[in-house]
Amino acid sequence: MTTLSVWKFETAEGAQETLSRLLDMQKQQLIQINDAAVVSWPAGKKRPRTDNYGSMVGRGMVSGAFWGMLFGLIFFVPLFGMAVGATMGAFTGKFQDYGINDSFINKVRQEVSEGTSALFLLTSSAVRDRIAKEFKGVSVELIHSNLSKEEEATLMEEFGTN
Repeated sequence: MTTLSVWKFETAEGAQETLSRLLDMQKQQLIQINDAAVVSWPAGKKRPRTDNYGSMVGRGMVSGAFWGMLFGLIFFVPLFGMAVGATMGAFTGKFQDYGINDSFINKVRQEVSEGTSALFLLTSSAVRDRIAKEFKGVSVELIHSNLSKEEEATLMEEFGTN
């Protein structure tokens, strides 16, 4: 099963630092990172910076279009107003096909703000207790949405890389 997870950090650098740690854990076979993206929002900036790292294991699970549309929906639609919001509203329904609902989008939008960062991951084969142990004492909030096999297949069909 593939898991889409969002890890929120109280610093603009926390997501990038954690991705580095998770890549080390991947070498230990504690997790498989299929795709990753980082959102960092330094204090004083009007909007966040987004970086799509793509596949960490070879061929990417999803394309940059997936991350771009998701980040646009979460972070940029509120800045553009109702006209663009109505157009992007159609995408909201499409993301539900991937197990990403309005509640998930709204929670991420509320939690990831100026001065914070977030790590977006598509992972599988995680040894959760070992990963939790590695991050004991780290200030992080985990928001996640598990994708069913059907949702994963739909995601791959529509956003998968070639």
